Amino acid sequence: MSHEAKAEAAAEPGDVFETRLKVYEGQRAAVSRVGKDPVNAPMIRHWCEAMGDTNPAYSGPDAIAPPTMLQAWTMSGLSGHTRGTHAYDELLGLLDDAGYTSVVATDCEQEYLRPLRPGDEITYDSVIESVSAKKTTKLGTGYFVTTRMDIRVGPDLAGTHRFRILKYAPLRRADRPAAGPARRDQSQKPSRPRPVINRDNAEFWEGVQRHRLLIQRCTGCGTLRHPWLPGCNACGGLDWDTVEASGEGTVYSYVVMHHPPFPAFDPPYAVGLIELAEGVRMIGNVLGVPYDKVRIGLPVRLEFREYDEELVLPIWCAQEGAAQEGAAQEGLYEHR
Repeated sequence: MSHEAKAEAAAEPGDVFETRLKVYEGQRAAVSRVGKDPVNAPMIRHWCEAMGDTNPAYSGPDAIAPPTMLQAWTMSGLSGHTRGTHAYDELLGLLDDAGYTSVVATDCEQEYLRPLRPGDEITYDSVIESVSAKKTTKLGTGYFVTTRMDIRVGPDLAGTHRFRILKYAPLRRADRPAAGPARRDQSQKPSRPRPVINRDNAEFWEGVQRHRLLIQRCTGCGTLRHPWLPGCNACGGLDWDTVEASGEGTVYSYVVMHHPPFPAFDPPYAVGLIELAEGVRMIGNVLGVPYDKVRIGLPVRLEFREYDEELVLPIWCAQEGAAQEGAAQEGLYEHR
């Protein structure tokens, strides 16, 4: 579409444009697609190893797939799917042409109706369930689009998966507060995103506020777990207490964030999956060492950082001497 056409679409009265969007509600986004692989034991094993889930229900001759793998059996991989409708692409194209060119996934909801077992062949349909009215967010103004996927084994509905995205027009530089001639002070930065606190994890965040890192412990089998859950994924027990983490850990895996930039952060920075001495893993920023010196196995220690009057977050700092040792080893390898 030409620049002039895009400008015309963007100028379309809001109620008329929203009426055009609402036409897509109820239209099919995918029809009778078939999962590229049957439910299978190797994928279940890989998933459980990656998640650290040792529930015996997911192994052995009578194994079932973890319910949260529901979407995994529908994913198309790099080759994509060839069978479907064009309604979803048309809807996104309409939003693109009106200037809502950015997209961010916001949340998903799943409902599990029957367990999936190795050998099950799944089929699924997808429908555009809803398109919201125009919403203004901190990212920009746009529309929330929700799709619902119904996943079946034969005629039986095994589960549903709702996926919601925000298609939005990013804030223009002119719309943002001026930074002034000098670089904005740390105190002037936008506040960091707030954690999502609910009834299942409220006690964890209360502990963080008091500079204590609490780990859930099942009182039935003694299994420690993180993130916090309403029940034990090892024995299914609902009762739990907490133990306080020692604060020692190592980098189990990590990524370096370069893009997209976000006003509250200064890329590049390292985000690590930290394996605590107690055996559970959690995500946090890795500090105390340059981002390009973070390595798997790097010893780290827990600290708490207060970002404003309300927000306290656990972070992980490289232990003294670890950074120098890693740099020396890297230099030795380069010399060789």
